[in-house]
Amino acid sequence: MKQFYNFYFSFLFTTFLWSQNQGTLSFAIDSTVVKIGQQLNYTLQVKADSTARIFFPEEPVFFPFELLEESPIDTIRLKTHYLYTKRFALIQFDSGDYFIPQQQVKINGFSKISDLIPVRVEAIEVDTLKQKLYDIKSIVDVEKNYDVLIGRVLWGGLILLFLAGITMTYFFQKRKKELMELELLPFDRAIEELKALESEKPLKQDEFKKYYSRLTDVVRRYLEEEAKIDALESTSEELLTKLQMRKDSGTLDLDKATLKSLSEVLQNADLVKFAKSIPEYGIANQDRKVVQHVVIETKEALPEPTEEELKEKAAYQEFLKKKRQKEQWIWGLTGVGVLIVLSLVVSMIIYGFYPVRDTLLGYPTKALYSGKWVKSQYGIPPLLVETPEVLERIPSDQKIIQEFRLGNYDSPFYINILFDFPKSNLKKEESPSTNSKKTDFEKGQDLVAKIISNFESKGAVNILMKNDEFKLPSGTPVFKVYGTLDYPKKGNEERVRCSFNTLLFTFEEGTIIFTMMFEKDDRYAPEIEKRIINSLELIKEL
Repeated sequence: MKQFYNFYFSFLFTTFLWSQNQGTLSFAIDSTVVKIGQQLNYTLQVKADSTARIFFPEEPVFFPFELLEESPIDTIRLKTHYLYTKRFALIQFDSGDYFIPQQQVKINGFSKISDLIPVRVEAIEVDTLKQKLYDIKSIVDVEKNYDVLIGRVLWGGLILLFLAGITMTYFFQKRKKELMELELLPFDRAIEELKALESEKPLKQDEFKKYYSRLTDVVRRYLEEEAKIDALESTSEELLTKLQMRKDSGTLDLDKATLKSLSEVLQNADLVKFAKSIPEYGIANQDRKVVQHVVIETKEALPEPTEEELKEKAAYQEFLKKKRQKEQWIWGLTGVGVLIVLSLVVSMIIYGFYPVRDTLLGYPTKALYSGKWVKSQYGIPPLLVETPEVLERIPSDQKIIQEFRLGNYDSPFYINILFDFPKSNLKKEESPSTNSKKTDFEKGQDLVAKIISNFESKGAVNILMKNDEFKLPSGTPVFKVYGTLDYPKKGNEERVRCSFNTLLFTFEEGTIIFTMMFEKDDRYAPEIEKRIINSLELIKEL
């Protein structure tokens, strides 16, 4: 009996441990009824101990729902177990009754499967009596915006021009200095270079090396140019030997002390350049004085140049002078060109690419838009309007018609004001007509037909027209007729697509027809049109 109870309790304890190791799976959604396009949250949760190995579905399938978002596994520790939670955001865009598919979770190698969950997706009711309905808009071609690209190109060009200016200035100054040195006589150039060395105070070995290299180059170059001795490619001993030979031959009368001093200077230079020695304090300055004395004594020892040699030198100096002036002109013109381009680039960055380009190229409507505008009154009843230029009065045989115009249909921007008042008893203070709808409709149809026939008589085709009621900024109500047409402008092989805008001021006694027309792709015409319309005002009292 005792053995039976031990076996029974052992079986219960083993079963309990097995159930704990196996774990439990629960699932839930936040709502079983949602609207079309409303997010639905689905949750899988596993209850198990810390040693459990849990695998949620790696690629869960929720068809016909779409998976919007999948959260990482959230782990919560409780007293006797752990909770492993994973959430999914779902959505459906069709109304109807659906089921969320079963999901499989593995716990310690055992599969746990959730149940099917029914979900109803309801449609959104639309009250057509309260909700306005609109026609489907037609496809509109959107022009590419090159402003960002142009801005980057301009900034890049500005940086390149700035670097080019700095580089040009550096090379110009360097070249100018080289040409000026070439124009100097060899003796004068040697003395100038020795004076430049006088201000230098070398302290380190590298500084002494540069100092003596320049010092020996001065005397070698001078001897080669003036004494015609191959000095630049000779060693120190070879140079001294050549000087001694010239002295012995009587062509260069130098003192022995001068040759000895020069020998010591060359020896010090070789020690500094090749043996990396540093001379004692004051030796470098003394060596410079020795070289200067050698240059002066060599000049005095050389025979006077012949007349032919003087002419050759003078001609060479003149050649160098003209060459320097020519290069200065080239550098100057190049600098002016760089400054002009730099100014253009800066202006385009500040004011924009198209305004600067159109100003330089004389874009027709740009000149109108940027010019001095004129504000004036026209006709009876007076119509106050601001325009780029004064409108020209067009003479007419009919006294009942007054017409004012700027340009013509071939102009970049065309303005026309037509006062048509058949009745003679017009009152100045009269406001736009308030006739019956039928009368206004008939009058509007007649005016629209008149506008179309006027365009067609000028050769316009493909006329697309719309109309609308419009109120001016001054508060005056007008009837607006606008659209596009193809017009055969002079100088163009094909018809040009143009935009037009006609404002109708209707009275019992007649009508004022205000018309504007311009090319549809014009960049400045819409701004001109807007400014003109904003300035329109019907004068009711004088």
